[in-house]
Amino acid sequence: MHRRRIPFLAAGLACALGLSGCAAAGPDSADAPGESQLPVVLTSFSVLADMTRAVGGELVDTRSITPPGVEIHEYSPTPGDLRDAAAADLIFFNGLGLEAWYEQFLSHSEVEVVLLSDSVETLPVTRLPGDSPGGDVEAETLEGDASAELPINPHAWMSPAQAMVYVENIEVALTRLAPEHAEEFSANATAYREEIQAIWDRAEEQLESLPEDTDVHLVTCEGAFSYLAEDLDLGEHYLWPLNAEDEGSPQQVQAQIRYVEEHQVPTIFCESTVNDSAQRQVAETTGATLSEPLHVDSITEADGPAPSYLELLEHDLDLILEGARP
Repeated sequence: MHRRRIPFLAAGLACALGLSGCAAAGPDSADAPGESQLPVVLTSFSVLADMTRAVGGELVDTRSITPPGVEIHEYSPTPGDLRDAAAADLIFFNGLGLEAWYEQFLSHSEVEVVLLSDSVETLPVTRLPGDSPGGDVEAETLEGDASAELPINPHAWMSPAQAMVYVENIEVALTRLAPEHAEEFSANATAYREEIQAIWDRAEEQLESLPEDTDVHLVTCEGAFSYLAEDLDLGEHYLWPLNAEDEGSPQQVQAQIRYVEEHQVPTIFCESTVNDSAQRQVAETTGATLSEPLHVDSITEADGPAPSYLELLEHDLDLILEGARP
């Protein structure tokens, strides 16, 4: 597993520079990290925090830098985030280029950082027809394209298969942090993997229950579901590969329309943290139903449809498979 000690900007320096928010509380707790009686594990976003809580239970104080509902790709860390990072005992990032602000967040005081995507079987980001100015290219890997910053698709946690790797990495890191609780972490991780596997099994059973001639195509705004599509052998198309400034160009919309019409896709989707106006154009033109939002980069608040990672997976899979029925 990739791990290293990386310096973070100390709280004192942030305050000395006159940055606001130096007295703000931690993301998920009334206590600042340095005041916690438990080891503090800080994660980059809420999905990783929920997975960490499932393994660490009440033996660690788990917090998320970004709150539920926040877009992770272009998040701007606050001075309070920098302070909390300096006081944490361990920090989990996804890696694979997901956190565009990752390098900006790293600076001077040493905190151990673990990239939870280490050892996952990665998939490349692809450029679909419509992504180029001409709008008619074949699908190809973005690697080597001067406009591409992320050659690897970072959304590996959306795969039940790869989520098992995340859980293993969390267990190993927490055991190293608090070895006296190794047995508890191991038991929690085993039970959690079994729950993920059960969700995966149910999804496959639902797929098998569809009429034999049903081809399931997952049509979304962002290409955040490639890992899930591979797990379940689904067709896949999306408006844009990764959230960026050029989301929903006319070429991307036209390419999506052609795909939906060619494959007679009954239901299309968008994600909860992005603007769905381009996908609405696709729905209006093709007659496809635009489903309620899928959740990817964030769990919801407790009263939302996806307040945990397991519920996020179940929610998304239920919508996708229900939308596939003729």
